[in-house]
Amino acid sequence: MIKKILLTFSVIVLLASCGSVEKHNLQVTKLHSVADLREDVDKLYTQLKRNHPHLYEFTSKDVLDFKFDSLKSAIQNPMDSRAFYKQLSQVTKYVGQGHMSVSPPGKQFKRKERKALYKMKFDINNLDFEYLEDKLFIANARGKDSVLINAQVLEVEGEKTQDLLDKFKKRIASDGYNTTFHQRVSGNRFLSYYVYDKGRFDSISFTLKNSDSTFVKQYKRVLRKDSTTAKKDSIKVDSLKLKKKIKLTKEERKAKKLESKAKRKYNRDHGYNYLRKEYTRNLNFVGKDSTVALLKIRGFSRNKYEDFYDQTFKTLDSLKTDALIIDLRNNFGGRLKEITYLYGYLTDNNYTMINTSEVNTKFPILKSLMSNTTPNGLKVLGGVLTPVFATIDILKVKKTDGKLYYRFNSAKEKEAQPLNFKGKIYVLINGNSFSASSLISTQLQGSKRATFVGEETGGAYNGTVAGFYKLYELPNTKVKARIGLAFIDAPYKTTPEGYGVKPDIEIIPTYQDRLNNIDPELEWVLKDIEEKK
Repeated sequence: MIKKILLTFSVIVLLASCGSVEKHNLQVTKLHSVADLREDVDKLYTQLKRNHPHLYEFTSKDVLDFKFDSLKSAIQNPMDSRAFYKQLSQVTKYVGQGHMSVSPPGKQFKRKERKALYKMKFDINNLDFEYLEDKLFIANARGKDSVLINAQVLEVEGEKTQDLLDKFKKRIASDGYNTTFHQRVSGNRFLSYYVYDKGRFDSISFTLKNSDSTFVKQYKRVLRKDSTTAKKDSIKVDSLKLKKKIKLTKEERKAKKLESKAKRKYNRDHGYNYLRKEYTRNLNFVGKDSTVALLKIRGFSRNKYEDFYDQTFKTLDSLKTDALIIDLRNNFGGRLKEITYLYGYLTDNNYTMINTSEVNTKFPILKSLMSNTTPNGLKVLGGVLTPVFATIDILKVKKTDGKLYYRFNSAKEKEAQPLNFKGKIYVLINGNSFSASSLISTQLQGSKRATFVGEETGGAYNGTVAGFYKLYELPNTKVKARIGLAFIDAPYKTTPEGYGVKPDIEIIPTYQDRLNNIDPELEWVLKDIEEKK
């Protein structure tokens, strides 16, 4: 109920409390004085020291102090917010926590401009990218550009992609000393990093190489189909439908309604992404005789999940499935509750998903809600609900040995699910297996429950700082910082510190694998299953 109230009020307040668009746009494009820039550096470092529970885990206090001081000393001339972000991000990455990030402010639009933009489409958003063997290429394309799949991107607006990626990697933070995350995420989120670097654009050109052909592909933001024409076409179509419409019987209408309801439930359970036109959670059967279960999970964040996992493991139990492959590649994580629920089907013992989480404040929920990025109206609502949130914080936070700990529900002992899977488990991982997907991987590897195939996860084995976030906007440049407030870790630990879950069988795919439509990690697992029958 609280979530629904907050969501409703957030929308209302966001519309009602927007500041001057002109003032914001001037603020983020003007040249800021050296004094203001240095003040923002100090403000951010103060926020980190105040809120981040493991600030010096991977970079000592002396070294981090030196880096922030060096940044201030290096600022000798005025610069705009984007230029400042580029320098600041190269320092904050040394915190060594992938959930901690900074982002440049974007241009704001008036209501009329937003309505006009809504009528536009930009087909560049239909492309997904991947980076392998020092090659950036189009990994997937929705719509008419499917012919471009696997085409290499040589240049963007005349700038070599390798030069762009080298810049982006200097600003990307990962957990600890991990490098696989840098490699993977720089390709996966290439367009996002490009926007961070250049700002918003309405057109872009790629120099592409497909087989032996090199060519330039231009993308522009264009109007969608004219609404007036669409309306007229709709009227014509509707009039034709009226002539041909066949009246359904009561039973047929009921059946159609039930079919539609079942489809909506299926989409909800599988976490259907309407923008990408794909399911977040999928169960398939693969192998020579289609008896090996393949559970592909793209994320732990979309829709309800309980019914999907209940039905999945009921199916595996009824079919007496011997081997289960869980594909967590390119899964950036999500909800603790979901991985805790899923793990209950992967063990036959009582389990605790995570330890209690170290925090720097007695009121992490309130700290997360009442940031300077929170609209004023929402702060008023937060003030009204403060007794509720404060009570939750008081009940959840305890002090032990001089440190504060927050107890998430996942830190409580759970019982295994009755239909837990007892067969062989394989897990496919790569550098984009991050956050919650890395956490469940730690649990599975630490309990020796699964064989891991692929490359080291981007998320750390020994824990990460996430859970709650404070979104803090720097006063002068309006650069935003996302600061994790809770240290979240599984009961299992490994040495050395600062690396991800490492595979039992390391397999790094190649660009040639993509050209040949080969999945080497999956093929190895299927071969291993076949050999052990």
